[in-house]
Amino acid sequence: MSQTSATWAVIVFALVAANLPFLNDRLLAVVPLKFTKNLAICLVELVLMYFLVGGLGLLLEQRVGRVAPQGWEFYAITASFFLTLAFPGFVYRYLLKHP
Repeated sequence: MSQTSATWAVIVFALVAANLPFLNDRLLAVVPLKFTKNLAICLVELVLMYFLVGGLGLLLEQRVGRVAPQGWEFYAITASFFLTLAFPGFVYRYLLKHP
């Protein structure tokens, strides 16, 4: 896998993973719940998805070449980017009226 395709794969996976907690009522999109998920559960799932996408990105970076050093700035920017990607799912679940 080339570096460009690995980058796009991580971005697409991040987009799907960021919206997944808001688009279904299952825990981590696998375990059915007997109640409707609230915002706290969605945020915990969002954090778990952030680390899952980060792990995938690290794995792909290791396969392409040497891993770049990452300080706190890297994590602040990627967390902000991940929250931005999650905005459409949040709007769909909590701000739009559903019949």
